[in-house]
Amino acid sequence: MCIDDYAWAMHGRMVDMTITEVFTMAIMDENTRNQVLESMKEMDGSVFIQVFTSKDGCELCGDTKAIVEEVADLSDRIETEHIDLDGSGLAEKYGIDRAPAIVIHKGTKDDHKYQGVRFFGIPAGYEFTSLLDSILTTSSGAPAVSEEAMEYLETLEKDIHIQVFVTPTCPYCPKAVILGHHLAMVSERVTSDMIEASEFQELSQKYNVMGVPRTIINEKHHQEGAAPERMIMDLIKKAAQE
Repeated sequence: MCIDDYAWAMHGRMVDMTITEVFTMAIMDENTRNQVLESMKEMDGSVFIQVFTSKDGCELCGDTKAIVEEVADLSDRIETEHIDLDGSGLAEKYGIDRAPAIVIHKGTKDDHKYQGVRFFGIPAGYEFTSLLDSILTTSSGAPAVSEEAMEYLETLEKDIHIQVFVTPTCPYCPKAVILGHHLAMVSERVTSDMIEASEFQELSQKYNVMGVPRTIINEKHHQEGAAPERMIMDLIKKAAQE
């Protein structure tokens, strides 16, 4: 777990420098842009991305919007929409109660399907990988989930909420985020969030996040580290039986 990476955020050390470094990690240089552009060529389905921002103390809202727009500019299969969180009916519809937030839909702006794939906080640093994966997997419609897990999730009768706490400097976090998002793509009963721990410290304190990644399922069950599918599915099954 990236305990040291999270510690500076909680204790307020080097905050200005870290935010600058993290944002720099998300902005694409020419080499990164070319790699992303090449991967976008494989997109065979449309993706619609909504970015929720707020004027009320949201330091990284503008940067989050810029990252999404920069990626969207690389493919004509991606459409975006910027939404003001304050007083938005769409925010309520998709359970968005804080900003910045991103919701990834399958389809176009005029005809799309909600998949339960959400990001709370800037998808910078290593989490830029999670953002790209959610876009490409949504486009392909082929989440990397085992047949056993898929069969179970397709018969779920209870809603499952997965929250994965991360920091942008944690190299192990994308694996946990991507797994949660892929599980959500399989079942309409599952919603999975990436939560940037240093931006939402009240949530981090509520769920006793001392290291990342930390996965919380239905407010009660938790898992430390980038656990394999089997371990997360065991927690989902426990939550579904309660």
